[in-house]
Order: sequence, then C-alpha cells, then structure tokens
Amino acid sequence: MHRRTHETHKLAGLSWLRASVLGANDGIVSTSSLILGVAAAHASHANIVLSGVAGLVAGAMSMAIGEYVSVHSQADSEAAALAQERTELEVDPAGERHELTEIYVHRGLSANLAQQVAVQLMEHDALEAHARDELGMSARSIARPVQAAVASAASFTAGAAVPLLAAALSAETYLIPITVVTSLACLFMLGALSAAAGGARKLTAAWRVTLWSALAMAVTAGVGALIGTAT
Repeated sequence: MHRRTHETHKLAGLSWLRASVLGANDGIVSTSSLILGVAAAHASHANIVLSGVAGLVAGAMSMAIGEYVSVHSQADSEAAALAQERTELEVDPAGERHELTEIYVHRGLSANLAQQVAVQLMEHDALEAHARDELGMSARSIARPVQAAVASAASFTAGAAVPLLAAALSAETYLIPITVVTSLACLFMLGALSAAAGGARKLTAAWRVTLWSALAMAVTAGVGALIGTAT
C-alpha cells in the first residue's frame, strides 16, 4: 500500500500568478490600445512605434514604482505589528499565551488542548506563533518590495512587447488589424493559461479577458480617430 503524500493545492501559488497575469495583461492592453489610438489618428509608422516604446517604458516604470510603494507600505505595517507583538510578549507573556489559547479555542480545539498547543508553540518560537495565528503573517506572505517591483515591471514589459513588435514589424497598411489580432490572441491564451494554473474554467476566463480587452482597444481607437479627424 502506497503512503499518501501531502496534497498540493493550486491556490498556493495564486498570489504570484495573479500579479504576473495582471502585469502582462496590463502591458498588452495598455500598449496595444495606445498604438491603436495613435494609428487611428493617422500618425506615421515611426511615430506609432515611438509611442509604443514610450508607453512600454512609462508603463513598466509606473508598475514598478506603484508596486514598490504599495508593498513597502505593507512591509512597514508588518514590521510595526511585529515590533508591537514582540513588546507585548516581553511585557505580558501570560496574557499573550491566553490570547493564543483563545484563538485556538475559537478554531475548534478544546480549552485544555488549545492551552497545550499555545504553550508548546510559544516555547518553540513565540513571535512566529503570534505572527502566524494572531496577525495572519507567514514567511510566504511577508512583503518584499524590490522583488514585487521587479516582477511587475518585467511582466508588464513582456506583455507590452507583444503589440509593440507586431506594430513595428507590420506594414503601415496592415498595422491595425495585425496589432489587434496578435494582442487579442495573446490575451486569450494568457487568460486560458492563468485559469488552468488556478484550476478555473479556461474558456470562460479566456473570453472574459479577450472581450473586455477588445472593448478597451476599440474605445481608444475611436478616440484616436475622432482626434485625428478633428485635427
């Protein structure tokens, strides 16, 4: 009889998956929309590509800075909470043990077992036990600002490169349809892959991403066409 191994769930990696998909999706949608808007305003091929490059760089920097600031704020909050918890453990260890016991009681353990668990965990690492079970923090969830910024910028750049390359390599006459088809095809695949990784329905997720992205492109192209006509 084979021994059962520990089950792994797809939810475990959804945090990084969501960030990567969001960054790539933003890169494709924003850059393709920008390219289509400029192209619809009858700009030259060189200016369209230049706008796409500027949009890629600006978007990647914006994603990196925004993610860094956001995650750094989270890291500061986590550090302050840990410092407060460390002080409380030094000042009132008995009260903190009672607090941990109550948490386990609310989770379904008997009072005696909850107390035993609290005592043993605090003897092993009191701060870690309170960080995990009272504050909801773990080694996996600790905020890493630089890592988050680099990952967001990289995923945005990878996504933005798709419509940019499509526009740069296509003839001016076919630039708009090639950019649209290439971008929507990649968005469809991206939606399906992210849904498969998370265990969700692939076609539903893929069509949702594709249709909403198509709407964003159409609106931007329409605005560009109106401005191009007016000028």
